[in-house]
Amino acid sequence: MKIAVRVRPGAKADRVGGRWDGPRGGALLVSVRARAVDGRANDAVVGSLAGAFELRRSDVAIVSGHRGRDKVVELDGDPEALRTRLELLLAS
Repeated sequence: MKIAVRVRPGAKADRVGGRWDGPRGGALLVSVRARAVDGRANDAVVGSLAGAFELRRSDVAIVSGHRGRDKVVELDGDPEALRTRLELLLAS
């Protein structure tokens, strides 16, 4: 399952939840403490999403947007469970 995410690097705390309505449509907000230096923020995004969706890190992959705040991420798991969890996270 592919989802759109909007990353906020350099946040006070790691957090997954909320909705960001940007020019390309809605996206799940992912805030990470890591700065966008040497791929640290991307690593933190993968870890945060894995935790939020109760997946292994290897089940989460950034498909596009490696150098920007808007990313498309692929999650490998039960589609129904992932959709349900995504709806809860978007609403939080």
